[in-house]
Amino acid sequence: MTKYEVFIIGGGPAGLTAGLYASRAGLKTLLVERGMFGGQIVNAQRVDNYPGFPEGIPGFELASLMYQQATKYGLETITAEVTGIKLGHTHRVLVTNDSFEAEAVIIAAGSEHRKLGVAGEENFLGHGVSYCATCDGFLFRDLDVAVVGGGDTAITDGLELSQHAGRVYVIHRRDQLRAGHILQQQAFTQPKLNFIWNSVVEEITGENMVKEIKLRNVKTGETSTLPVAGVFVAVGLKPNSQCFANVVKLEETGHIITDELMATSAPGIFAIGDIREGSARQVASAVGDGATAAISVFKYLRERR
Repeated sequence: MTKYEVFIIGGGPAGLTAGLYASRAGLKTLLVERGMFGGQIVNAQRVDNYPGFPEGIPGFELASLMYQQATKYGLETITAEVTGIKLGHTHRVLVTNDSFEAEAVIIAAGSEHRKLGVAGEENFLGHGVSYCATCDGFLFRDLDVAVVGGGDTAITDGLELSQHAGRVYVIHRRDQLRAGHILQQQAFTQPKLNFIWNSVVEEITGENMVKEIKLRNVKTGETSTLPVAGVFVAVGLKPNSQCFANVVKLEETGHIITDELMATSAPGIFAIGDIREGSARQVASAVGDGATAAISVFKYLRERR
């Protein structure tokens, strides 16, 4: 069984930064990522609020630069799924068909898109239902689509889709958006965006592809149908913390509880980025978490020796 000083779970901005700091400190470090290195930012058409890039930078490019810099100092990486952690004097991390030992573990497993949980959502995934406007928006050129949600992600998706689609319906269960002020200003001045307030999706229907959605007004109970070719779901994220529930303490939404040094309830286990309680869920804050955790790990290893 291969032994490491530091094992990092997740290769988004938080995990890559932790890997950069740990490897530069001379710690034998392995990072495992189940998908694409860079995490969710690889799907962002542009990242405009990360310091150092006044003109913005494509998400995929930013992720690639972070990966190059992190691995420059000896960080090892593999692609695999982590299935659990067994606590001990040296922790054992279980991955697909293998396991590793590590003195310290940094959990940076991020989050995934919440689903609507309505009829037709699963059936039409990839056939009109999507969770990534940047990935799939071009498929709906000149077609009418719906975005479900009212936060930053939903409005960003709506604006992205307006560059491709005919009309974009933004469906929100409340009567006002939760998105930031600047995004709201952009949305309300974009003629292709049409807002349907106080409404939820009850069902997604069609044949081989999505054809319409059934809506219900949460105030009046009135139901209606809306013909659309695509449904983009943007109703938030949920932390990928299920396999750590018996390892560290979680709060009621499933986020891992940490202190200001990113330490969890289990000695030698740290959590960073979207998966931890109180995260700002921004690239800049994830990078800060990663740096803090790596410094904390270095101190932890020094003290236990």
